[in-house]
Amino acid sequence: MSAIRVRVLAEDDWQDYRAVRLASLQEAPQAFLANYADEADKPESYWRDRLRQAERLLAESEGTPLGVASLEMTQGTADSADFCDLWVTPAARNSGVASRILQAAIDQAVLNGCTKLYYWVSTENARAVGFAVNAGFRVTSQRRRAHIENAEFGTQEIALVLSLANDPGAVATSVSARLTPKAGPS
Repeated sequence: MSAIRVRVLAEDDWQDYRAVRLASLQEAPQAFLANYADEADKPESYWRDRLRQAERLLAESEGTPLGVASLEMTQGTADSADFCDLWVTPAARNSGVASRILQAAIDQAVLNGCTKLYYWVSTENARAVGFAVNAGFRVTSQRRRAHIENAEFGTQEIALVLSLANDPGAVATSVSARLTPKAGPS
């Protein structure tokens, strides 16, 4: 596979986000809160709004989308974020794309001042739990009812947490190597 690039989408990238989001809803409808029919006919304003609500990370190679995920600030706290909506095209699975997207999310969370990154997954989704644990997330005792009930993955989700703090157990980041901070007020 050619070089994989992960970028944080800007509001003007709404068409790129729309295309990959709709592809994910068609390929894995059981994994998301929405479905293809719900979102396919949404207007441009809907997609722009989605890009304002959270940071959307798009992995691509030579202009071809390979995967997507979201980074959302955790409700009620200024120092943590949620990693969610991870999806990788079937052809790009098991090629490191998910890890590259996660690393970009970690880098962005650090740039945003976060000290913790949460990843909620179905308790029975061994692949997702394994991915998170292999990436350095710790299993917590936090549980919640799954937003989507799935016969294969059960009705409960578990929170996994990754420390981003400046301590010996924290994850290394590569902020300067892959992401540039969003332009802000000078």
